[in-house]
Amino acid sequence: MAGFINQILWSTDFSDEAQEALLYADAFAKTFDAKIVALHVVPDISPALYDAALVVKGELEKRVAYVKEETQKKFDSLKKAKNLEFKTLIKEGNAAKKIIETAEEEKADLIVLGRRGLSAIEKLFIGSVANQVLRSSPVPLLLTKKKTGKPRFKKILVPTDFSEQEEVERDYAWKLAKGFDSALTLLHVLELHDYEFTPRALDEMFDAVEKRFKQREKKEKEDIPVSEDVYRAINAAVGIVDYADTHKFDMIVISTCVQSKIERFFLGSTTEKVISYTNIPVFAIPPSSCAR
Repeated sequence: MAGFINQILWSTDFSDEAQEALLYADAFAKTFDAKIVALHVVPDISPALYDAALVVKGELEKRVAYVKEETQKKFDSLKKAKNLEFKTLIKEGNAAKKIIETAEEEKADLIVLGRRGLSAIEKLFIGSVANQVLRSSPVPLLLTKKKTGKPRFKKILVPTDFSEQEEVERDYAWKLAKGFDSALTLLHVLELHDYEFTPRALDEMFDAVEKRFKQREKKEKEDIPVSEDVYRAINAAVGIVDYADTHKFDMIVISTCVQSKIERFFLGSTTEKVISYTNIPVFAIPPSSCAR
C-alpha cells in the first residue's frame, strides 16, 4: 500500500529496545514501500560548561567527536548485520527536540521509537522521551518495547470514545489493517472509576454503548474483519491495557486528541498512560494530526 507511509524516522540509542524498534521500522518499510532514516542524538555539552576553561571545553568536544565516530561505526555494522539500507544522521542536543526537528526536516510520515522500562516515578509524571515527542510530533509514532520474535500485526485494537476525532483513528487503522492484512477490534471502555453500580444499571450502560456502536456511521471495508466490544474498568487507560494484554493484540492504534491542560501536565493523556504501561506496540496519533 504505497503512498500511506513514504519516510520512516527510526531514532535509536542502540539499546535492545531500539533494536526491536528497528525490526518494526523495517516491517513497516517493506509493507508500505517506505525508506528508513536512522537518527542517534548525542547529548549536548551542558550550557553551564560553555564558560569553562578552554582545556575542559576542548576535552568535552573531543569526547563528543569520538562518540560520533563510534556511532557511525555502529550504524555501519548494523546495516551489514541486518542486511538493511538506511540513511544515517547523528545530531547533538535534547533527544526529544532533535527527533521532532529531524522528522520535519526529513518529511517523515512515521517516527519509530523503542521504549525502555519506566520507573514508578516516570510512570507517574509521564516524562519519557517517547511522551515528550508525542506531545509535539508532526506525525504518528510507533512505540515498541523489547520482545522476542518477528513483529506481528494480525490483531489491531482501536479504542474509541465516540468523539468527533475518532474518525482520525479509524482512518489510520483501516490503512494499517489493509497493509498488514489485519483484523480490527473497536473497543469502548466503560469507565466506572470508584463507583458501584447494580447489575441492572451496568446492563443498561452496556446496552447504551452498543446502541452507540450501531448508530455510528459505518466505514468498515468488506475485506477487513472488524469486531466491536465494550469493556469495563476503573478508567480508560487501565481498561485498554488490560483488554489488549488479555486478548493478545499485536498493536494498539490510539490518538491524543482530547485532554485538558491540567491532565496533560500532571498525569498525561490516556494515550500517554497506555504507552507507559503496556508491553504491546502502540501506533500513537499526536494532537497535531487530530485537526486535519
